[in-house]
Amino acid sequence: MSRGARNLADLKGLFSQMRKVKFTFLLLVVISLSSILLFVLMYGNSTNETYEISAYEISPKTIRSPKTIEDTEKTELERVRAEQAVPASYRFSEDIMKNRQAIISSIFTAVSEVKMEENKETGMTAGKKLKLLRGKLEGLEKEQSFLRLSDDQLKQLLTSDQTEIDNLHEQLLTIIGEELSKPFKADQLSTHRYEVERQIRQSSILPSGLLDVALSLGRTAVVETEVIDEELTEKNKADARESIEPIRILQGQVIVREGQLIDRDIYQQLKLSGVLTNQSSIKPILGIGLFVLFISSLIGIHFSTWSENNQFKKKAVLMFYVIIFAVVVLMKIISYIDNEFDVQIAFLFPTALAPMLIKLLINERTAILSVIITAATAGIMLQEGIAAILQMEVALYILFGGIVSIYVLSAHGRRSTILQSSLAVAASNTIFIIFYLLMTQTSYTLPELTFYAVAAISSGVLSGALTIGLLPFFESGFQLLSNMRLVELSNPNHPLLKKILVETPGTYHHSVMVANLADAACESIGANGLLARVGSYYHDIGKTVHPGFFIENQHAGQNLHDSLPPEKSRDMIIAHAEDGAKILEKHHMPAELIAIARQHHGTSLLKFFYVKAKEQGSDVAEDQFRYPGPKPQTKEIAVIMIADSVEAAVRSMKEPTPDKIAALVEAIVRSKVEDDQFEECELSMKEIKQVKKVICETLNGIFHNRIEYPD
Repeated sequence: MSRGARNLADLKGLFSQMRKVKFTFLLLVVISLSSILLFVLMYGNSTNETYEISAYEISPKTIRSPKTIEDTEKTELERVRAEQAVPASYRFSEDIMKNRQAIISSIFTAVSEVKMEENKETGMTAGKKLKLLRGKLEGLEKEQSFLRLSDDQLKQLLTSDQTEIDNLHEQLLTIIGEELSKPFKADQLSTHRYEVERQIRQSSILPSGLLDVALSLGRTAVVETEVIDEELTEKNKADARESIEPIRILQGQVIVREGQLIDRDIYQQLKLSGVLTNQSSIKPILGIGLFVLFISSLIGIHFSTWSENNQFKKKAVLMFYVIIFAVVVLMKIISYIDNEFDVQIAFLFPTALAPMLIKLLINERTAILSVIITAATAGIMLQEGIAAILQMEVALYILFGGIVSIYVLSAHGRRSTILQSSLAVAASNTIFIIFYLLMTQTSYTLPELTFYAVAAISSGVLSGALTIGLLPFFESGFQLLSNMRLVELSNPNHPLLKKILVETPGTYHHSVMVANLADAACESIGANGLLARVGSYYHDIGKTVHPGFFIENQHAGQNLHDSLPPEKSRDMIIAHAEDGAKILEKHHMPAELIAIARQHHGTSLLKFFYVKAKEQGSDVAEDQFRYPGPKPQTKEIAVIMIADSVEAAVRSMKEPTPDKIAALVEAIVRSKVEDDQFEECELSMKEIKQVKKVICETLNGIFHNRIEYPD
């Protein structure tokens, strides 16, 4: 046995074992294992390059920041500096003048009160008066320490004439009031005190003792009238702090150049950028893990909600992941060599490979999912330079190319239409490349522009070429029958069809008629019309073993069954189903076509020979004249069974009319239903009614009335 045959046998054994596994369990296992593998493939493309560098070393190469990050230490330092540079804010206070005048008045009021008590109490000594005055000023002196007058100054006030004291009081209030009505700060205090002293000296003639008291009170009463506005100052400092923008290390910014000394500040920037080998971050691991979990969930939901038979869904899941991993591995290879070029070689990636394969092998809905997953994965894996999250232009490039391929590629998937689709993808890629080059606003050299043009076209052409090249491997490996394969098998030049045409021309004509009926009927109920048509072409290939025993291949009225016993005729007729299946198996034809050849008669009764045997007096059971089956397992085979019986019966009618045809079709279908031939397939009574209608319409078109031409 050849290696190819052994591999095919192994695959058949694998798929045979898969039939026993529940789809939900298989889906869970495949998604789990694939998620782990996908995470491993993607993780290396999401982490930054790190360097083993210490402070105060010479940098071995130019290092750029792989991300934009704030230098919080420098930002805080600049904000503190800005805050400290804000001058204090002042406000003018009119209350200071009033308070100072009130303090001066309080002193003179105390002196007046002591004088009044002196008048009431005769013989009060100077010491007692001084003590009494000190007592009255005690509280004021504690709060206003600058008003501490000497004993001599207080005695001078107590011994002076009241008129002089009142004049001095009024004079001080006026001078201090005028001076304190002006706004000035502490640094101008000496100037204003000098002005008060000057005015006191010039405004009146006072005894030297009172003049000394006036100068002392005037100087000490003058204070700055502009005080610090704490609230406004804090607000200005806060505004200055907030005005400092965060100091960031930008993505792509050169942190240190090759040969430059790594000082403390540079080392801190390297540390913040996360490019040192002693730094490990769990964030990329969590990010990629979350991404893989998300797309795995999408895939799980997609296949779980897909209304298709579980056996095909099992193959579809495996095919989907094989294709996805094939393109991911291709991305990995491109990512390894991308840094060696000055242009984005990621644009060479065949954007439509995955969606075209999946549409042809599975369906359009799954192909759209593959485009989304492939584009997002490529954005992460095909990062160029210092990009740390997603290469958006590459993701959009693959997304648009894939979507165009899905819409343009026809369902039957002939090679010519695949090539046409690849040209449409190339056009889409070119338009996107032009958009990309215009948006970057960068000047490109002629070689660079040439590369991008070639990359866009090559990506589309490669998508089609690889699809055509890989499709047979998937069809063979997964035992699938794609529309493209069906179209190839329908070619009249196929060796087996030629065999039917040459050896059994009547059977060939009959098969073509059955194909027309079955195709139209299947399309009307949503079944696979193309499969029914191609299956009909081959369903009677078993008749090539003994062609003369079938009436459509007999000539000159010779019927070989006239000379045979019914049992022998039965064996010849029944054998054609199994003979046909064996011929198709020998030529490695698709399993679906083999099933059609084997099942298209189900367990039907060979009524003609059964009745003949009974008439000859043989004691035979009905089961002995039935086909061995199995009964039709799919809608397509059930429809072919009906079309096969109806076509043969209508062809034997002498003058077929619409009413006769309808009655015959109704009788044949009723007999099949009553014989339980459709109990193992999913053909409903509503669909059977539609099949009868379409077959009648098709037959009426074939056997329409014709005008007679004159001799």
